[in-house]
Amino acid sequence: MCGIVGYIGDKEATSVLIEGLSKLEYRGYDSAGIAVYDNGGVHVRKYKGRLNVLAEHLKQETLTGVVGIGHTRWATHGEPSDRNAHPHTNVAGNIAVIHNGIIENYMKIKEWLIEEKGIEFKSETDTEIIAHLVDHYYEGDLLAAVNKAIEKMEGAYAIGVICKDEPDKIVAVRKDSPLIVGLGEGENFIASDIPALLKYTKQMYLIENDEVVLLTKDGVTIFNELGQQMDREIFHVTWDAEAAEKEGYEHFMIKEIHEQPKGIQETLLRRLDKDNNIVLDGIKLTKEDLENINKVYIVACGTAYHAGLVGRFAIEKFAKIPVEVDVASEFRYRDPFVDDKTLFIAISQSGETLDTLAALREAKRKGARILSVVNVVGSSVARESDDVFYTWAGPEIAVASTKAYTTQLIAMYLIALHMANTKGTLEREGYENIISDLKLMPEKVQKILDDYTKIQHLADAQFNNESVFFMGRGVDVNVAHEGSLKLKEISYINSFAIAAGELKHGTIALIDDGTLVIALATQDRLYEKMLSNIQEVRARGAYVVGVAKEGNTEMEKTADIVLYIPDVMDELSPILSVIPLQLVSYYIAVARGCDVDKPKNLAKSVTVE
Repeated sequence: MCGIVGYIGDKEATSVLIEGLSKLEYRGYDSAGIAVYDNGGVHVRKYKGRLNVLAEHLKQETLTGVVGIGHTRWATHGEPSDRNAHPHTNVAGNIAVIHNGIIENYMKIKEWLIEEKGIEFKSETDTEIIAHLVDHYYEGDLLAAVNKAIEKMEGAYAIGVICKDEPDKIVAVRKDSPLIVGLGEGENFIASDIPALLKYTKQMYLIENDEVVLLTKDGVTIFNELGQQMDREIFHVTWDAEAAEKEGYEHFMIKEIHEQPKGIQETLLRRLDKDNNIVLDGIKLTKEDLENINKVYIVACGTAYHAGLVGRFAIEKFAKIPVEVDVASEFRYRDPFVDDKTLFIAISQSGETLDTLAALREAKRKGARILSVVNVVGSSVARESDDVFYTWAGPEIAVASTKAYTTQLIAMYLIALHMANTKGTLEREGYENIISDLKLMPEKVQKILDDYTKIQHLADAQFNNESVFFMGRGVDVNVAHEGSLKLKEISYINSFAIAAGELKHGTIALIDDGTLVIALATQDRLYEKMLSNIQEVRARGAYVVGVAKEGNTEMEKTADIVLYIPDVMDELSPILSVIPLQLVSYYIAVARGCDVDKPKNLAKSVTVE
């Protein structure tokens, strides 16, 4: 979950590295550092804290070298500190390494290096062993030394290596952690993600798993795990650097919240023809295919998992196929019943979520058909899937996901409706009604966004509340889980979500005077039951915020305040009901003085298990 960047060319490497790292801080921001070859040596500068700490220190000196690597860290092994910051070097300081991932057998290698080589380690990290291993195998050929080192390493990693004795090259490796190569004129780059390089190039190589890359200023050579040179098509990035900028908003998160109408419209309309038929690009799910499927697994993590819960509801409701939703980190460890009659749906914004990738590979090994829903073209999840549904959210920079979630919901509804049409489980009139309502979603979301002042005032009044409950019934429960996650991850408030019917089975014991309860009641057939649940918590002193459809004013008699969403059919309400929850979380976090885009202990892309 760290960010790495590397440069070789004719420009001063320091400025390129700092610029690239500034676009990767969403991946980690505990510390930052660079290593630059300059005046015959490898110079490392690294500091605890945000990137601006490193940048300020670098203003006090001049490093004019044209080759370098940089890193912004999300701490795994060892606390955030100067000594644990990357890059790490060998004892002589002539080899420097940056690394994103985890070396699972690092302790065994470390013990060997200490006992057999007498090496004294400077840090607590797993990464430092890479520098010493490369040094151990180095005999004048950096590429060969790196290849020998990675043979001994187990785990996930994307690494970049430079060496004082071969200052005209960078060696990089990818294994289960994202890595791209940027191509320029007389210069080349490596990075964890596209935004880091957009200022300099839109021509990229997407590096595959277990590949090693040799970069010089004039060329890039890619090798597979057998050492064979690989041809690779250039990937042309179609969006520009401005798409990854704040554009006048205070935070990326609020910008991305306001980009949801566009993301929903893009994801939806790209999949509908002029007759409202769903066209799923290259996805071929025939009636025979669906009749052969006896089980659907939806597997994901975090926010994507919550989208999967809504996806289960949609598929079972429309297509009448049984669905199980699992947390990716647990999927492999319960020996799930997966075979060639299983459809496995993986959901991931980045397409690099390691737990989701591991679950996907397990399902594929057992014969399942893999359908992925991802936002990043060419990502690992996409490349390893049989079918891919790309959401069109655009780049999402804030750690807390918003527009990726709503576009994932659209994707799951379209997949469910496509299945229903193909199987014949949904009448055309019902289908047309759903599509018509989906088409209205962008303007309905915009209506909620335009009326944000009531939510802002609520946040200003409740930001000091340290205990928050979200509750709902039916599909509202799934949205409640997402709302609770948003609040806790950016405001650090202890919040959780429950099915409202479970109140009396224990949770109501925690309701005290002033406890904030956010109650979703967007399901018409369950509306009266939710009003009863609201009365139960009000009787114990809770302050209740209701979320209801316009026109359902009865809630005003039981809730302290009601946030209304435009009228919508029950089945599609999650697309709208999550918007006020995102806004509440955002404005509460701002009122508490939290760093909204970079919440503590979190990173955007989880590339470790």
